[in-house]
Amino acid sequence: MRRVGAVRIASMRARIDYTSLVRRMTPSRMCKSDRRDEKQMSRKFHFRRFTSWRELALGALAIAFAIAAPVHADSQAKAGVDSLPASEGANAGNVEALVAEAMGQSPLIAAARNHWSAQEKVPRQVSTLPDPELALQHFTVGSPQPFSGYETSDFYYTGFGATQEIPGPGKLGLRAQQAGRDAEFARAQYEAARSSVAEKVREACFNLFYLGKASALLVQNRADLDRIERITEDGYRVGRGNQQDVTKAQLQLTAMLREIEMNREQIDEQQAQLKAIMGRETDSRDIAIGEIRPSPFELDATRIRALAAARSPALRMAQAMASRSDDSLALARHDYIPDFSVGYMYQKTGPQMRDYYMLTLGAKIPLYFWRKQRPAVEQAALEKQAAMEQVRAARLDAASGVDRQIVAIRTADRIITLYRDGLIPQSAATRAAAYAGYRSGKVDFQTLLSAVIDVLNLNQEYFRAIADHEIAIAKLKEIIGDQS
Repeated sequence: MRRVGAVRIASMRARIDYTSLVRRMTPSRMCKSDRRDEKQMSRKFHFRRFTSWRELALGALAIAFAIAAPVHADSQAKAGVDSLPASEGANAGNVEALVAEAMGQSPLIAAARNHWSAQEKVPRQVSTLPDPELALQHFTVGSPQPFSGYETSDFYYTGFGATQEIPGPGKLGLRAQQAGRDAEFARAQYEAARSSVAEKVREACFNLFYLGKASALLVQNRADLDRIERITEDGYRVGRGNQQDVTKAQLQLTAMLREIEMNREQIDEQQAQLKAIMGRETDSRDIAIGEIRPSPFELDATRIRALAAARSPALRMAQAMASRSDDSLALARHDYIPDFSVGYMYQKTGPQMRDYYMLTLGAKIPLYFWRKQRPAVEQAALEKQAAMEQVRAARLDAASGVDRQIVAIRTADRIITLYRDGLIPQSAATRAAAYAGYRSGKVDFQTLLSAVIDVLNLNQEYFRAIADHEIAIAKLKEIIGDQS
């Protein structure tokens, strides 16, 4: 940056070459200290009001001059937001179209949906009896060779049998209920994934809307700074200005080129993030975002809290885990009941002996219950308490999230009105007056530069407020589980 500034100081009357400066001022060539210094320098330009009667008269004269003589085509001499540059792209409805596309194409939603479908297959599996065991027994005397001695030994036999394990009463049903709770949790996860993806798509779109507006404002402000540079050079050429004003104009213009490049970097990052959420390839076409306006929103806090308590995906997941903990505790208590087994075998003996028929009944006795079943019940009881606390925490978090987003929406509404109806028109009029006053020598260079920077900052903050307003609504929809 210092090298670029030295070149420009050496040639005061030379116009700044935009292409060469962009090549030199790429973010990779800028160190963090330079960026911090530039931001600190930008914060030094405060909004200045014309308070004395001379400055008021000068401001009125400047406004009349601005109406009579057309100003630069890229400037915003008119007061109000209607004169701000609009982003190119589709209508505002394309945001919801992108949300609908993400609902069908997002890999996160597809993974959650498949997991839910997989969990629905589990209850039937765990409620089925264990697979029976088939057995083949062979007994011979006097020879290790299989099936030998059938004709010579009366002790020979070949047996065929089966054994079936039977869990204790109620265990299969409880396992099915437990698996059903897992399926409910997976469904809540699926709904949470849909709400989260919808919110992320909307947030990325609104950030891209702001960055697009900021990009247009930065380009327009660069044109204004280029115009200021010409004015200062003309004044310096005829002896009305000084070398310091020219240097400041060139430095501010150089910093603006850097801001443009950083803004483009942020746009590329948001585009990559949005494509990943929607399931598009990173090298696909960039997504265009249309005009965004503050959405009307009925702020009935009581009704929204009720919706969050009934439909919040996070709360529903916690409730599913709490229900599962109930089934786990009941299943742990049922482990005190023995499991049983039934076996039956047919034995074919030698020719001189009668065949055998054998029925076997067995039971698994919880003999070491103080080391296994009792700690398992205590563990399940503690897990149930933890799950209930998770439900309470999820309910409080949903209510708190609703309140935070309602406050954010109301604050953004007031800020938008303040900028649209007050600050932006005032800053545009102040800038027009500063242009005329600087030409006539009644206003110093610092006042003119401050007025131009104020217009840029206020317009950027206005569009940031619109984006924050819509992001708060999107987050509120995520809390209540509304993907529409």
